Amino acid sequence: MAITTIDAPMLSKMFLAGAKNLEAKKEWINELNVFPVPDGDTGTNMTMTIMSAATEVSNLGVNPSMADLAKAISSGSLRGARGNSGVILSQLFRGFTREIGKYQELDTIVLSDAFQKAVETAYKAVMKPKEGTILTVAKGAADKAMEMIGETEDLTVFLDAVIKHADDVLSKTPEMLPVLKQAGVVDSGGQGLVTVLKGAYDALMGKEIDYSIEPAGATGGVVKISQQAEEDIKFGYCTEFIIVLNQPLKENEENEFKAFLDSIGDSIVVVADDEVTKVHVHTNDPGLAIQRALTFGSLSRIKIDNMREEHQEKLIKDAEKVAAKQKEEDKARRSRQDAMVEKAQLPKKDMGFVSVSIGEGINEIFKGLGADYIIAGGQTMNPSTEDVLNAIEEVNADNIFILPNNKNIILAANQAASLIEEKNVFVIPTKTVPQGITALINFMPDSSAKENAQRMTEELANVKSGQVTYAVRDTLIDDKSIKQGDYMGIGDSGILSVGKDMEAVSKDMVAEMADENSAIISVYYGEEVEEAAAQKLGAELEEQYPDCEVEVHFGGQPIYYYVISVE
Repeated sequence: MAITTIDAPMLSKMFLAGAKNLEAKKEWINELNVFPVPDGDTGTNMTMTIMSAATEVSNLGVNPSMADLAKAISSGSLRGARGNSGVILSQLFRGFTREIGKYQELDTIVLSDAFQKAVETAYKAVMKPKEGTILTVAKGAADKAMEMIGETEDLTVFLDAVIKHADDVLSKTPEMLPVLKQAGVVDSGGQGLVTVLKGAYDALMGKEIDYSIEPAGATGGVVKISQQAEEDIKFGYCTEFIIVLNQPLKENEENEFKAFLDSIGDSIVVVADDEVTKVHVHTNDPGLAIQRALTFGSLSRIKIDNMREEHQEKLIKDAEKVAAKQKEEDKARRSRQDAMVEKAQLPKKDMGFVSVSIGEGINEIFKGLGADYIIAGGQTMNPSTEDVLNAIEEVNADNIFILPNNKNIILAANQAASLIEEKNVFVIPTKTVPQGITALINFMPDSSAKENAQRMTEELANVKSGQVTYAVRDTLIDDKSIKQGDYMGIGDSGILSVGKDMEAVSKDMVAEMADENSAIISVYYGEEVEEAAAQKLGAELEEQYPDCEVEVHFGGQPIYYYVISVE
């Protein structure tokens, strides 16, 4: 039967199903990232963004209004947006929900208009839109939706065509971005979007899906072991074994065996070939299953687990985790309260700074240079728009400068700035920690906020940054063959050096950044690097570049062994 309209309860199910599908496949999407670095990737960022919205949608219940649903999707994704891919996804949702919020039911015309509004909003959010990305895939879907108007009113046919076309556009992204073609992957953000759409379509088609969403940050107090929960485990022993068959099972024998297992348990899996049969069953009497299986042959790899016991252990562990988390949250809440009292006692400043930082040592450097608030995050975990909003709220100043210190955080910072009305917020587009440090060094208290924003932004061009980490998979990028476990020196515009020796890769990276105009080389060593090794590298750089001043600092950052700047 044709489906010609979608109401708010159905759209809610579709959105939650799309979120679940993305969550289930986030690691696969992470693997599509071109750079093989061990950090917070596209799949992770998009999942955290959509799950923030999914939590709000789930809190609406099973019968929301379209207006409330639209607000929950938009607000939740906007505040939860992480990384460029997450921000773009939130903007797609923002545009989409602006359109659907006007209606009680959605048909092909409304959905087509909403797709168009989504793309328009997302493109506006990106200063320099690049084709071959999630934007291109979204535009392809919107164009197909417009093309389908008048051809059908059946939303199953309409959306199937839209998603298939989006998938086709996705398959062509390597032809639009040479870096994707060289790495042999499609765009990860585009893949994430298609994954959401496919999950939503499954819900529309009636596929059975678990729509439950774990509330973000919920503790719920200490969990008690529930007797009722144990009673819900009807068959207590998870029983698995392999039958080494005396002879191949006949079809009637296999069916009779399955029927017997069904009479003593559930969750039955019997996979047979001519020589062996794999058996899985939940039962209260594993011996009966084993006795019947022995009539067909000998047994191996017998495994019997008491699920009630495991359930208790899990609940106890969950309770311990919840208690620990609650203790930490109580401590954090007290710290915030103390900070609020302290902030209230301080006079309001004219200008203040919020800086994203990546390690204990770098935190101290930023604080020493005048940063008022540090957001933990950076490359290994991109902070959300809400994280930035909370930081802005904490700084008692009329004019606030945001230092994202990572190109994947700039969009989230801009998004946060656009939501602030009572303060003037300036996002300095720092793409690396060294750029953030340079920006702070060039701050002049006697200049106006606008003058400082301009000066700090202009000075960023004088800093070259590099980071040394390791490859998490094999790939080919920037004409460099990279193997899993190799050290990589990554510069502002690509991979500068690759090799098996960390020190050699670090020096090769600096050689690519330094020139006759270079005056200062700053080395920030990470938590996995010994101070002696860092000082040795600094001494060798001093010897190699006698005209440069070389500084070595403890950064304490994870994942990145060295962060090095050349000015």
